[in-house]
Amino acid sequence: MNASLLKPALPGISSSKRLGFFSFSDGNKPFHSKPRGVCLIKAAMEETQTLKQDVNGMVDKLANRHAGKNHNQLSTIGNSTNIKWHECPVEKIDREKLLKQKGCVIWITGLSGSGKSTVACALSHMLYQRGNLSYILDGDNVRHGLNRDLSFKAEDRVENIRRVGEVAKLFADAGFICIACLISPYRRDRAECRSMLPNRDFVEVFMDVPLQVCENRDPKGLYKLARAGKIKGFTGIDDPYEPPLDAEIVLQCNTGDCSSPCDLAEKVISYLEVEGYLQA
Repeated sequence: MNASLLKPALPGISSSKRLGFFSFSDGNKPFHSKPRGVCLIKAAMEETQTLKQDVNGMVDKLANRHAGKNHNQLSTIGNSTNIKWHECPVEKIDREKLLKQKGCVIWITGLSGSGKSTVACALSHMLYQRGNLSYILDGDNVRHGLNRDLSFKAEDRVENIRRVGEVAKLFADAGFICIACLISPYRRDRAECRSMLPNRDFVEVFMDVPLQVCENRDPKGLYKLARAGKIKGFTGIDDPYEPPLDAEIVLQCNTGDCSSPCDLAEKVISYLEVEGYLQA
């Protein structure tokens, strides 16, 4: 084929008589740049090879981690059938290195009016000021969306806690410090949430505030309604609250002797520092 019949692939570039080299024209003054052409091709080849090595390395990492496992095995979890867990090469430890912290769940439990949400917000703000990423799962907030289909009946309260526990687990796996603040009155439900996470990644914080103090605060007027019989199954009035037996952190507030929300949050910060969660 006559080389002169070939059209240039790009403006200013014409075919060369030798394969792999190009002639670059500058207006009416053509010039040949064989050394530069060689460098361009060589650089492109090296970049492609590097990309292939990076991709292959990630694939090898994933393959080696699951050597000997049956990737075709399907599972049945609850009412979900024929499902399979898919692994990715970027793991929790990689995300933690990126965020420079360790993912965990801070589970704040206590009576209504004990200060769970207030302490959670203070804690989140203090973590933010330190450069640590957190997210709050507030009991009322999740019922505005995720759990809006659930009532306060016993079976629905169990499902409410289970869902929040599962979402909190995802946040922790993403490397976040997830702060869940819910009444969560039953030990069994809290224990199930604890079992969802690796050992030590579930930090239970008990707001140890007497019922009288909570009822005197009554920020939402719920105790008054419960005492009047307008709310049934209200925790602390006609439904029990089971205090934790082995909470990692206990924040006490008695009548006339209560620390500020920031002081209480600082105790949680101190625990996280000692346990190494605020650095990766």
